[in-house]
Amino acid sequence: MACFEPKLFVISGPSGVGKGTLVARVRESLPSLGLTVSATTRNPREGEIDGVSYHFMSHDEFMRRVEAGEFVEWAHVHGNCYGTLRSEVDRNLKAGSSLILEIDVQGAFQVRESIPEAVLVFIMPPSLDVLRERLSKRGTETPQSLELRLANAERELAFADRYDEVVINDDLDRACAELLTIIENHERN
Repeated sequence: MACFEPKLFVISGPSGVGKGTLVARVRESLPSLGLTVSATTRNPREGEIDGVSYHFMSHDEFMRRVEAGEFVEWAHVHGNCYGTLRSEVDRNLKAGSSLILEIDVQGAFQVRESIPEAVLVFIMPPSLDVLRERLSKRGTETPQSLELRLANAERELAFADRYDEVVINDDLDRACAELLTIIENHERN
């Protein structure tokens, strides 16, 4: 068994690109890969559980924790705050496990500033039309929120070239295999 230092992998890309599905599939193949639970000020969706899906908190509590330096990254996204608690990252890395963060593009660059050795991976949709279709099929978006997410996606796509790796999620099995290879290659280096 090869020895390696635990690495932090940051997975980001536009809303609806399939980040969550890819991360779940990768973690099935690499169960030792740690995953943080993000914090958010948005309301839970049906079936989401506090402390499992997200750490749901009030805006006041979130901002108090920001002021206390408790986040490795945080951002205002789609009208709510999202962030990764530093304690979540430290817990995984100190346990000797590589870690995967599924976060917004804004947060990825904050992580890069505080943890320069983090590996940033951008998940790209095959096209904006495909992204629109995926977001529409979720059934969680109003027409206004759909347009906001698509406008944000166009802005986020412009940052893909600042990432260490880019995976196009045009075929789930292929994209998952590519992401697994990226993780394995970076853990060896």
